[in-house]
Amino acid sequence: MTVCRVLLVDDHALVRAGIRALLEALPRVEVVGETGDGLAAVQLATELAPDVVLLDITLPGLNGLEVATRIVRLGSRTRVLMLSMHASPEYAARAFAAGAAGYLNKDSAFDELAAALEAIGAGRRYLCRAIDPAQEALFERHAANGGSGIDRLTARQRQILQLVAEGYSTREIAERLFLSVKTVETHRAQIMQRLEIHDVAGLVRFAIRHGLLPPEAT
Repeated sequence: MTVCRVLLVDDHALVRAGIRALLEALPRVEVVGETGDGLAAVQLATELAPDVVLLDITLPGLNGLEVATRIVRLGSRTRVLMLSMHASPEYAARAFAAGAAGYLNKDSAFDELAAALEAIGAGRRYLCRAIDPAQEALFERHAANGGSGIDRLTARQRQILQLVAEGYSTREIAERLFLSVKTVETHRAQIMQRLEIHDVAGLVRFAIRHGLLPPEAT
């Protein structure tokens, strides 16, 4: 029987431990690695070539949507199952637009986790039961039409937006991303212009609404 090799990505160690215990209780599932860091997730996906990356949508530094996009761009057979605390068609739309093969709410029961892994392992897409299937066409149109404001930003701008919202200074962001301070300032100005937001508090609210930060960040 084929074993589904899973890479587990969540920035909360206790959550990871709980999910890992659930996964290890499933037949034909092997956890081949785990991390709480987005950049490390991309690296591990490259090195381990898992069948499925079970990926939290909200991660520090590099969020789950960006991680999913980078993993898909690797061109491997690895598929992404996005984990989120939001049972929202809009969040699901962004996950699928980023290349995820499935979207699972963190309040889902154990049997749904098993069903999602089975579906994705078989090459099908999975949408969590908490989202009304009747809304699937709606969020597919949402994704096809460019989604919400965050889709106006480049990948680099989304990364900078997340770091700004997390409280990093311009200099800290520049050092973290190996950019000049002036380049970060230019990106930041463009972000505010494209989103029509004029202060950091507004950027934080926007980041939370779009899954770049957890709600407790406020």
